[in-house]
Amino acid sequence: MVRLLATWLVSALVMIAVAQLVPGFQVADFKAALTAAVVVGLVNATLGLFLKILTLPLTVLTLGLFWWVINAAMLKLSAGLVPGFEVAGLLPAMGAALLLSLAHVILKLALD
Repeated sequence: MVRLLATWLVSALVMIAVAQLVPGFQVADFKAALTAAVVVGLVNATLGLFLKILTLPLTVLTLGLFWWVINAAMLKLSAGLVPGFEVAGLLPAMGAALLLSLAHVILKLALD
């Protein structure tokens, strides 16, 4: 339970940091970041997983890069569901998806 809460808080903080680095990726406040972290996680765990399985052949052909596009699309979709969380297009979504993915890899390595 502690690990889940730590991951949630760090994800929210990373979203705020990414919002400072990526133009067009905006998080209004910490509450919006916390909500966005939950929604992005749920969307990725459900729809994102389904899309990754469905597009596996394309992902193999692109050496895994298509997952980056799926992650960006899941961010864009999540932004439409969370007040105070905005992604202004595909390029900001892709930049944010890259930075968020890198941060989560580092977090996973740190917690394991």
